[in-house]
Amino acid sequence: MDNQLKTKRLTFLTINIVFLLNGVEYGVILPTIWRYLQSLDAAPYFLGLTLSAFSLSGLLSGLVFGHWSDRTQSTKKIILFANVFEIVGNVMYFVGYSKWLILSSRFVAGMGAGVNSAIFGFLTRVTSPVDRSTVFAGVMACRQAGLLIGPAFNLFLRLCDFQLGVFVVDKYTAPGLFMCVLWLLLQLAVLLLYTDLPPLEKQKAQDSSLNNSRNSEKEQEDVEDEDCNDEEKPLMVSPELVGSYGSVTTSQQLENGGSSLPKNTTDHHSPPPSPVTKEFQESCNPFKNFSLTREFMREEVVVLLAAQFIILFNQTVLETMVTPLTQNYFDFGELENSIMYFLAGTVMIGGFLFVRWLSRHVEERGVFAIGLSICNIACVWFLIFLVKPIGSYAWRMTEFVFGLFLQVLGWPFVSVAQVSLFSKLTNEKTQGFSHGVRRSVGGLATILGPLWAGSLTDDMYVMMGVMMGLMVLLTGMLVLSYNRLVEPAAEKQRDGPEKC
Repeated sequence: MDNQLKTKRLTFLTINIVFLLNGVEYGVILPTIWRYLQSLDAAPYFLGLTLSAFSLSGLLSGLVFGHWSDRTQSTKKIILFANVFEIVGNVMYFVGYSKWLILSSRFVAGMGAGVNSAIFGFLTRVTSPVDRSTVFAGVMACRQAGLLIGPAFNLFLRLCDFQLGVFVVDKYTAPGLFMCVLWLLLQLAVLLLYTDLPPLEKQKAQDSSLNNSRNSEKEQEDVEDEDCNDEEKPLMVSPELVGSYGSVTTSQQLENGGSSLPKNTTDHHSPPPSPVTKEFQESCNPFKNFSLTREFMREEVVVLLAAQFIILFNQTVLETMVTPLTQNYFDFGELENSIMYFLAGTVMIGGFLFVRWLSRHVEERGVFAIGLSICNIACVWFLIFLVKPIGSYAWRMTEFVFGLFLQVLGWPFVSVAQVSLFSKLTNEKTQGFSHGVRRSVGGLATILGPLWAGSLTDDMYVMMGVMMGLMVLLTGMLVLSYNRLVEPAAEKQRDGPEKC
């Protein structure tokens, strides 16, 4: 039992490191990529193309990796394979001879990021529904921690200025080399620490089988001891009495597994045979009776996918427009923006940790409603105070900080609740593919969000009005479908997938 617990902890630790490095990569690359592209004579629109390429490839690879995980019930080799794309992509980013190579490098690295779909499917299979929100909140907090740590690495990466053979290592190329080394170290960690844990149902079945076997052996030993110590038993027994009530069972019969008992007599001492053979379980195809429309066009699932899109769309819109907004209203430079992102990330980590605790006491749909209420208040606040701010510098700064605080505080509630609910409302046998679909919806939002915000930086009413409209739409969907956002009964969860 201790070894099993140790193995599980090391596996979860490795998963947390994967999400941490995802955040670190984003935090290391993003601050310098625009200057890097400018040094290669890239037009302004090329930044959007490069960032969208990462999301696009992650959108596509997430479906593939998720389907692969469901078919094989194995995640370790998928992580190792996906990390190869991260390593190659960052090597390309380090080389960086042209803007097209930079764009291609982010596309290749994004393919590796799609492994998160397989990981979420794995976590769903090996955790109980009660603990799932806590586990999801933990891994999301690790990614957010990486977003905080990433910019800190740039403090020494920007000092790099030397030659590595024919390659130049400077403040633009160093992030690619740095991330390549980190992903190589992760490969080693996955090889040594990560284990493909069996699904929770199989773990329980194995434990139950082991306990039954031990109890059976103990019963046989007790019976043998009684036979050996009971001197009053007759030496000869009539064949007609063998196997009947009150009959004598010899140790030889027990050792032979009760072969002398009649066929219509139940042997209470031998463990029952397994009803399903291992070969049959392995040949069971989780997609045999799978239907896209039946799985994803249900009311409650549509609500969760809509939440995934709207929250990420609004988040990327805010991330895109906040830098020009602070420059216009507060004359922020790189240092001020770095401090702002650091504080916002700290609030989000605190939010994830609070949700991790809250999810043990409040059901997911309640957490969802709390987060959505906070985000609605934040959007209304932005529309009133930030579209055309008035007052002194200190008053405008207070308005901005409070609105930003509300926005980033609400995201962890909605994100964790919708991911956890999604894992419970979709087929447990196809969780990898389902999370791939969810990630694809989110990837589409991260592509469209920056494009929308970039085209409307001079028309804040339209930009913020659309954000508010989407939040109102999502709130209405939540209200109408609130009663359906609960975990299905155990009978319904087992219905269908077991019929291979």
